[in-house]
Amino acid sequence: MRRLIVILAILASAGISAQQNRVDTVTPSAPELASYGTYDIGVRTIQVTDKSRPDILNTKEGAPTARYDRTLTLEVWYPATLAAGQKPGGEYRTITRDPAITVTLVGTAVRDTAPATSSSPYPLVIISHGYPGNRYLMSHLGENLASKGFVIASIDHKDSTYDDQKAFGSTLYNRPFDQLFVLNEIDRLGKKGSGSFLAGLVDASRAGIVGYSMGGYGVVNVIGGGYSKASETGNTAPPNRLLAERGAANAVYKKSMDPRIKAAIAIGPWGMQGGFWDAEGLAGIKTPVLFVAGSADDVSGYEKGTRAIYQGAVNADRYLLTFVNANHNAAAPIPAPAETYRTSGTPPSSAFSHYADPVWDTARMNNILDHFASAYFALYLKGEQDKQAYFDLVPNGKAAVYAMDRDGKPTATHTYWKGFKRGTAVGLILEHAKP
Repeated sequence: MRRLIVILAILASAGISAQQNRVDTVTPSAPELASYGTYDIGVRTIQVTDKSRPDILNTKEGAPTARYDRTLTLEVWYPATLAAGQKPGGEYRTITRDPAITVTLVGTAVRDTAPATSSSPYPLVIISHGYPGNRYLMSHLGENLASKGFVIASIDHKDSTYDDQKAFGSTLYNRPFDQLFVLNEIDRLGKKGSGSFLAGLVDASRAGIVGYSMGGYGVVNVIGGGYSKASETGNTAPPNRLLAERGAANAVYKKSMDPRIKAAIAIGPWGMQGGFWDAEGLAGIKTPVLFVAGSADDVSGYEKGTRAIYQGAVNADRYLLTFVNANHNAAAPIPAPAETYRTSGTPPSSAFSHYADPVWDTARMNNILDHFASAYFALYLKGEQDKQAYFDLVPNGKAAVYAMDRDGKPTATHTYWKGFKRGTAVGLILEHAKP
């Protein structure tokens, strides 16, 4: 009898894990555009290699720059056509912040299924994780956007993933180069005759980019935020002042902004508190950008971190979405896998807290990010002007008035956030600044 109870407990735990490890949850309180779109979703894993990239880890100060071939693994989500009898759904087997903990994530995408080509090519969105992280950390966003007619390329950044985390200098140097290299590679693979499933499927001339934490650091630089002179020689800086290649004082860098990138989302971007940007650097940003942050972010900072970047990007049309009292994990990471609740290797708190927020529910934050990202990229990458209404809001959600008549139509006093259910904009602030 005791053995039976143990077996039943194990089976129940497995069931709970599968339920809690879903990346596609849309809660009843989710805003309108968090719901999945009309496309079925396919997913494939590919690798791309940048030949002769500077090898930061094997370059010594004052010595010639070593070089190597840098291979990146990408998870690519795309609009799909399911075969007869094929049902949505699939799994992602991966590791967590504690590499000793392996998990199976569950989503809506179907592995290696056929692309939907009737409405192609689709705009491209690149996703860039934090340090450390992996290509599944924002899989909720990858699947969600693919269901709405985007091709998504989410990067495993070498030297920055859970199982190959290396010295920080590699991430400082490589992050923007990785993002731009993936843009170039997806552009190449999307050309007809490339031999890739992406041929004719993706239009990289209409590209967006999403970065979280160190991914956001890379995004800020990619869209024009040149590094400060002081950052070139910091304690963790790459050797030989290599950050100067993408520094604000470098005229070549200033001319290198990629016109294919039409819009960006930077979530808790790291670096402002560390002196990587100053007024001159941030003034170089001209690409439309949506910043996302928790007001209690103790990693990237808020007032002197993300908010300061938002304020300093004076030449860009920009928004700042704030989750009041959320910490660094605001909106980006998937919900903590159930396995991280248990002790294994590192203390359970560190494995769990990598994904979770002390105040906000993660699935709810994911839904809010998916909602705004859907509207933002539809507006800037597809030209859907009706999506602007999702940003023309009373800045403080708590101050918005919900006033509907008996037929469910807004009255003259209704100012509630478009797409949000009654009471669900409390704790959110959306600010806007023009160039």
